[in-house]
Amino acid sequence: MEREVLLTGIGGQGIQLASTALATAAIDEGREVMVFGSYGASMRGANSDATVVVGDERIAAPPTVSTAWSALVMHHGYWPGVRDRLRPGGLVLVDTSVFRGEIGRDDLVVVGLDASTMAIELGAPQTCGMVALGAFAAASGLVGLESLIAAVPRLLPPYRTQHAAVNERALRAGHEAAPALVAPAWPELVGAEAGS
Repeated sequence: MEREVLLTGIGGQGIQLASTALATAAIDEGREVMVFGSYGASMRGANSDATVVVGDERIAAPPTVSTAWSALVMHHGYWPGVRDRLRPGGLVLVDTSVFRGEIGRDDLVVVGLDASTMAIELGAPQTCGMVALGAFAAASGLVGLESLIAAVPRLLPPYRTQHAAVNERALRAGHEAAPALVAPAWPELVGAEAGS
């Protein structure tokens, strides 16, 4: 079984770190992973996209996929291309504090979260991608929260290691704010929703 995650936003929202953290956490949990990131030439404000494919066996899909199971959407600017690639029943985590417009699909499981606002309230607006990633993990169970927390410090460059603690707080805040397992990624999680 493979689960594809499309991440989209603009530069500065932490899309590339979030995708790498997701991939690293999945590897740490024994999954097979492929990740592909792309971004515009500007450091802030240009598109920032990534695809993460997570599987329980060797991955057959290339890291650029024509359809996907889920998406983490931090900005509306590049949503239409992502929307059109999602399979019916897929999970979409949306940063509602930034996203403008309509989702435009009734056949998706949509979880809205004010990720950017929550990051500002944490005193670290640059962690909005981590807030969203924590929420995505809660809603899908694709990877565990503790695996994400363990992955992030290993991914930060030496001059940013002081941000490990605030990234952990951001992941935990997002995880706590999202509904649990509304779109379980793995068969063993079906029926494990809160209260089951």
